[in-house]
Amino acid sequence: MRITAVYPGTFDPFTNGHIDLVRRALRIFPRLIVAVARNPQKSPLFTLEERLAIIRDAIADLPRLEVDTFDALTVDYVRKKGAQVILRGVRAVSDFESEFAMALMNRKISEEVETVFLMPNQAFTYLSSRLVKEVALLGGNVEDLVPPLASKLLKERANQTPSSGRSSL
Repeated sequence: MRITAVYPGTFDPFTNGHIDLVRRALRIFPRLIVAVARNPQKSPLFTLEERLAIIRDAIADLPRLEVDTFDALTVDYVRKKGAQVILRGVRAVSDFESEFAMALMNRKISEEVETVFLMPNQAFTYLSSRLVKEVALLGGNVEDLVPPLASKLLKERANQTPSSGRSSL
């Protein structure tokens, strides 16, 4: 059996931590689908088309990889694609608690789909899309944290978005 994993997320934006996880997952799984969620409960900074462009540009050189979108339950999308695994990155214990709850719910919905957790490379344990956006929109340099197209688009957004002067950083 050829195992396919699905790496779902909003990816707003796709970071170097995501790229690292994709590269390492391709050493484990024969096929990987990066599935960009259209989540009506989130208001992404980037459009779906921009997020897809960032991802495709960042990982164009990688084999055995598909980039797709979905707007259903993750586990239903995984089954529809004929995949067997949901891949999730876990940076810290706080991530694990929510990811564990989601994995249990997914297993309840579909026992044939497994969730596999990968810890990030130590260099990316602090990195999140939310923090990257916050730093970039406040004028900080994020070139080392995201792929080039994401950096370019973040700079454009920072120039269009007036700063409120407030930050949680």
